[in-house]
Amino acid sequence: MSYSARETRRKSHAVMVGQVQVGGGAPIVVQSMTNTDTADVEATARQTADLAKAGSELVRITVDRDESAKAVPHIRDRLDQMGVSVPLVGDFHYNGHTLLNDHPACAEALAKYRINPGNVGFKEKKDRNFSSMIETALKFRRPVRIGVNWGSLDQALLTALMDENHRSENPIDARAVMHEAVVQSGILSAARAEELGMAANQIVISAKCSEVQDLIAVYRLLAARSEHALHLGLTEAGMGSKGIVASTAALGVLLQEGIGDTIRISLTPEPGGDRTREVLVAQEILQTMGLRAFAPMVIACPGCGRTTSTTFQELAQDIQFYVRDRMGDWRKTYPGFENLSLAVMGCIVNGPGESKHADIGISLPGTGELPSAPVYIDGKKTATLRGENISQQFKDIVENYVRTRWG
Repeated sequence: MSYSARETRRKSHAVMVGQVQVGGGAPIVVQSMTNTDTADVEATARQTADLAKAGSELVRITVDRDESAKAVPHIRDRLDQMGVSVPLVGDFHYNGHTLLNDHPACAEALAKYRINPGNVGFKEKKDRNFSSMIETALKFRRPVRIGVNWGSLDQALLTALMDENHRSENPIDARAVMHEAVVQSGILSAARAEELGMAANQIVISAKCSEVQDLIAVYRLLAARSEHALHLGLTEAGMGSKGIVASTAALGVLLQEGIGDTIRISLTPEPGGDRTREVLVAQEILQTMGLRAFAPMVIACPGCGRTTSTTFQELAQDIQFYVRDRMGDWRKTYPGFENLSLAVMGCIVNGPGESKHADIGISLPGTGELPSAPVYIDGKKTATLRGENISQQFKDIVENYVRTRWG
């Protein structure tokens, strides 16, 4: 039996965000965030719908001013008209207590509130503002995320811990003190929310950092000291491959240790870039780790001197596009197809072996090999394809397999 991180999943309270369960043993939830001006109802609804269509199960939107708060119920209505039921999470900073109090329709339209304990106010105002947001959450029966971020950390708490460490006979590294401050900010804020009447199953905690090792250290501490559901994410991950690699490195370690109930990949999109990319990356992280299944996986070799022809690369791409194109219809008719695995290999070295490991595999001829492509289904060779239309023949085999296995 293959090992999976799910065998060591950390126990956590189950939190219902709309119709989506976070924690409590539920599948790890993929979430995302819009980057539109929330006051623009149509643009925000459209991007939210795109994110949901891509597979985001929760979508967070910025609520930063009166115009944004007024727009939220209209965004919810517009999404409902579009048949998009994805829960909306309100992202509040500095003035969330005022916005929620002044705009009850916004408070009701949102499925969860994100509260950053580092910027709800200072001293007496901090507790008053935080308490106000919790009271609104209780009034509308909404869960909250205590969203700590080391870029906006509670400075009073950090200073107190630094001073305490300075006086200690066995002081620890300043970095470790910051880790402790991030963890304490989340745990103490959750405890305060519970004092105000919230249940543990109404609270999610996150403790985001922008450095991989810091994020891993903080979440290990948090997971050991709290049973609240945890939201994972490497904040300010960056653009392109850097953001993808950094997020994967950090979240992969934590997920393998069973830590995390929901994730977001904070990619910086290129100008005019596709916002849904962060959703696909999150899905692929979970699927390649064996934690979720969202879409059939196409395995392909990287190519080498044995594969000077581009035939296998073209076939791999063609099959990937074909699968994505067919997913809409398959999802309606063939539940479970997401677990399908396909292998498109370029020569005889690893081709047959990898093909046998997949549900369906094809091993194309490499340089100097016989012009034939054996096909393996469930580990057994079932056909050999030849000619100019190998791609279509292979698609027909895939289509028939999906129909037979999940139909």
